[in-house]
Amino acid sequence: MRIGCGSIGGMDKVIVDESRIDELLTRGVEDIFIKEELKAALMSGKQLRVKLGIDPTGPKIHLGRAIPLRKLREFQKLGHQAVLVVGDFTAQIGDASDKTEKRPMLTRAQIDENIKDYKNQIGKIIDISKTEFVYNNDWLSKLSFGDVVKMMECFTVQQMLARRNFKDRYEAGKEITLREFLYPMMQGYDSVAIKADVELGGFDQLFNVKAGRTMQEFFGQEKQSVMVGTMLEGTDGRKMATSWGNIITVVDEPFDMFGKLMAVRDELIIKYFTLCTDLSLEEISAIEDELKNGANPKDIKLQLASTIVTMYHDEKAAALAKNSWIETFSKGGVPDSIPELHTNKEDVLADVLIKEGIVSSKTDWRRLIEDGAVADVDGNVLTDAKTLVANSTLKIGKKRFVKIVVLE
Repeated sequence: MRIGCGSIGGMDKVIVDESRIDELLTRGVEDIFIKEELKAALMSGKQLRVKLGIDPTGPKIHLGRAIPLRKLREFQKLGHQAVLVVGDFTAQIGDASDKTEKRPMLTRAQIDENIKDYKNQIGKIIDISKTEFVYNNDWLSKLSFGDVVKMMECFTVQQMLARRNFKDRYEAGKEITLREFLYPMMQGYDSVAIKADVELGGFDQLFNVKAGRTMQEFFGQEKQSVMVGTMLEGTDGRKMATSWGNIITVVDEPFDMFGKLMAVRDELIIKYFTLCTDLSLEEISAIEDELKNGANPKDIKLQLASTIVTMYHDEKAAALAKNSWIETFSKGGVPDSIPELHTNKEDVLADVLIKEGIVSSKTDWRRLIEDGAVADVDGNVLTDAKTLVANSTLKIGKKRFVKIVVLE
């Protein structure tokens, strides 16, 4: 094992610790291109520019999006330069990497609204004071149509249609717009603009992050290494995604966060510990042995939920959330701490709950109403899906509570 450090001018020292580098290259990592080159660069003592792009498609950062941010933090701890690219331009195009349908374009107003609290949320995970925080509208909006045409020579229609989601849509006769084809090129140009040495992303973004290498070569730059992480499933077992309403966000209230984590499927417990916590691999292995030896998954999830709530809040909040959860779901009570929504008296209840992420969609809301799964704390069941808001505390499904406060 080799351990050392180096510094460049006034920049942070770069730490060369082979055991930490090996964990950086393996924990929660699905693929690296090219692994040997990246390890050699990390062992060289040179400070690397490590890029992560996030499109503000929703107002809240969820645990799935936190995974590459956590990886970016690990690079920071080794002394490398983190570059966070906020995709305020690319969000208007829409990344189709994981979509089976055409992704709608976001308006500038929607993007601006989503982005308001991003620094605060991201600051829960990485060191903002040591991060270059940039916006790709600053360079992408300045490209001429001629620039775009030249860059389009780097990619072929065959490459695009070979991507599984596009291939499936094409064979099913579903619409694919040229706008969607442009996304990888735009993301790739981000790497040129910031001169990235490394780019991070989710496994579903492998084509996009490799596009950065293509674009850098086209512009005469050294090609970046790329690292893609394991995808995280949400509360319904599908990939965690804002559009599917199955997310656990880093700004969820402690009780809400705790309850969502307790709803995670048993088979995902170890994955959540590995991807979402700072527990060592040895500690996680011991937990895995406990489960194999017959430990109750519920008890282990109590530990998982407490660990993650502590990370994004504090130990006191986690303890209160745990006690409230046990009181609520073991004894049928109402938790002490629940989300409180302030709204206007003309608002439709469904719209408010969907906007705040309490309910994923109008379809989900209608299903809950039809199943008699929405009631106030006195047991009065809601039967009208279009009902307006009223001052009340609601139980939605088995585990969700919300207090509605109507402003006069």
